[in-house]
Amino acid sequence: MSLIKDKINSENLPKHVAIIMDGNGRWAKTRGEERTFGHKNAIDAVRNAINACNEINIPYLTLYTFSSENWSRPAEEVSTLMNLLVETLLLEAEEIFSKGLRMHVIGNLEKLPLLVREQLERVVELTKENTKGNLVLAISYGSQNEILEAVKSISSDVKEGKVDVENIDEKLFENYLYTKDFPPVDLLIRTSGEIRISNFLLWQIAYAELQFLNVLWPDFTKDIFFQCIVDYQNKERRYGLTGDQIKAQ
Repeated sequence: MSLIKDKINSENLPKHVAIIMDGNGRWAKTRGEERTFGHKNAIDAVRNAINACNEINIPYLTLYTFSSENWSRPAEEVSTLMNLLVETLLLEAEEIFSKGLRMHVIGNLEKLPLLVREQLERVVELTKENTKGNLVLAISYGSQNEILEAVKSISSDVKEGKVDVENIDEKLFENYLYTKDFPPVDLLIRTSGEIRISNFLLWQIAYAELQFLNVLWPDFTKDIFFQCIVDYQNKERRYGLTGDQIKAQ
């Protein structure tokens, strides 16, 4: 039993945790291997994150699986990542289903190879009735593009008379994002020691707590995740208010 897990207050859990899974290439290089070796050895870390969320009943977990910028990586690495994604979905689909998790996918999916899209659609369909939790994969995803597409859609609806400019507010705007059915991110975790957001959920993390870990993604464990939750619970989330106002509430 995890001693760290025992420190978690079940009454103060984040509803939505997002993770930038970084450091696979560096992990491989420290072992004298190619970058693709790191990607192949990152699956256990993905399982650890999913299982940790499932164990303490965090309803939404979003994983930055493949960014829109990742298409610019060497062709061999991109091909390996796509093949690995298909293999992982084939192997993990039943496990995801049996845990009661519903899988969602966000991003520019039209750029994905047909086989990848088919496997994603299969797991999304398989799990659509599940209610235990939500696993969101951000694939071929870039937040700036997501926001630009939302602006274009709103502009089109204004032009067609479906939306009044005066009625455009944060809530309406969010309805045009990929994440319109999800709560905002409460906690963003990034591994590998890098301190940047990398075009990930820029709108959705407006008031998220940010944790940057000096851990390469393949070394990510459930206890590391649980410690992130403990650290999150030790923060005072003020949303622009003062500490005294929060206490008064």
